[in-house]
Amino acid sequence: MPSSRLNLFSTFCIASLSIVSMFGANPVLTGPITAKTAPGDPAHDYPFFAALEDLKARGYVEQEYFYSGSANRYETPEGATGKAIDGNHKYKTRLLVRRPVEAKKFNGTVIVEWNNVTSGHDLDIDWYQIHDYLIRSGYAWVGVTAQRIGVEALKVWNKERYGSLDVTADGTIMNDALSYDVFADVGRAAREAHGADFLGGLKPQRVFATGHSQSAMRLATYVNSVHPLDPVFDAVVVHGGGAKIRTDLKIKVWKLNSETDVIIGQGAVRQPDTANFRTWDVAGDSHVDMQFIASRSKLVARDGNPIAPGFTPGQRGGRNTAAPAPQLAAGGNPCDQPTYSDVPFYQVMAAALEHLVAWVKDGKVPPNAPPIDITSAGPPAVIARDANGNSSGGGIRLAAIAVPIAVNTGQNTGPGFCRLYGSHLDFDQAKLASLYPAHEAYVAGVREVTEKNFKAGYILRPEADATIAIAEHSAIGQR
Repeated sequence: MPSSRLNLFSTFCIASLSIVSMFGANPVLTGPITAKTAPGDPAHDYPFFAALEDLKARGYVEQEYFYSGSANRYETPEGATGKAIDGNHKYKTRLLVRRPVEAKKFNGTVIVEWNNVTSGHDLDIDWYQIHDYLIRSGYAWVGVTAQRIGVEALKVWNKERYGSLDVTADGTIMNDALSYDVFADVGRAAREAHGADFLGGLKPQRVFATGHSQSAMRLATYVNSVHPLDPVFDAVVVHGGGAKIRTDLKIKVWKLNSETDVIIGQGAVRQPDTANFRTWDVAGDSHVDMQFIASRSKLVARDGNPIAPGFTPGQRGGRNTAAPAPQLAAGGNPCDQPTYSDVPFYQVMAAALEHLVAWVKDGKVPPNAPPIDITSAGPPAVIARDANGNSSGGGIRLAAIAVPIAVNTGQNTGPGFCRLYGSHLDFDQAKLASLYPAHEAYVAGVREVTEKNFKAGYILRPEADATIAIAEHSAIGQR
């Protein structure tokens, strides 16, 4: 080849390699990492916050992997496509997989969750919101430790097991700027394994991203500014936070909001549904609710509460029952109202994910839902309330709000995280008797609302049946 053509060819190859490097590459995976002790053993030589459920009995397996690669830093202009600033920043972190053992149980969808670190360590909030639905429906779930706080807390928990992990490019990038590629690399690896196959031979047809709260904020930035540069996911679930979503994205994006989320910011960034975007608000629910808190309390009781060095999470609240939440055994409720809504957000989230699969797979358009009624967008937004203090209109109104036996709100005040905990206060017996003089009337009300929500597509059949059964076995209206 003539030297001029050789030089031109070499220049083209170098330019091509530069373009590839600016978009990252699939990580190299190792594992599964052996669990040398059983969950709960004080040696902590097993995956941090390993599943509470008996996965084996339900045809699932849990495995932990380490993965390493190189990540870029990005400019992330609000609501617009960004660009890579620089690249080739080395990282190594971990992912946790819960998946069907047999291919025949797999529904073809992989959920990649951006673990939340607001408490100072990894929390797989979306898993513990809808794990029963994910397992019965055959999803593969992957939790990603994408941020520095999560990695550093793992080292506190077991330095020997996790000491080699680092997402700061050897301490040179401390602001989680690498997290977008660290997270997206797992989506890429789900489609094409490099090194270990963390899906165990399962063949994914769809890969979705999810994240709650702070993770939702980062996901919204990612999907607006980074994902368009090198698309990875078929859909994104932004749960409990995040900026407005661009209207020109080619993938499906679904915002799921509790009442708290509407109050603290989402009421001010509302946007209409489109051909590729949905928002559902759940009336009366708190940013973190009893479904998640019950699981988290068990995890902390078993594994402890490691905190990344230098990080101070907010205080945790309590609630008004004779048996307070386990994490409050040594103290009371610092919040101004009793904490944590009883509205079952997980029921709506499961239905949304069911719709999202059909939307991506078959083009079946999901239902719209009315937003929670507000009198001021804020933030903080002001919720329109009835005489009891519950949301008076709009949003997805489950039986706990539409046929109430308590005040359930997404609102609270006090120190630390109190503003995220919402509130719950049971009606007294006199009020219950005046509202539901007969048990049959209460059950009929619950059944009517629940069947209406099922027909609207806001909940699934198993959750509808469970809600009605709980009402039938309750003491409400009994004499």
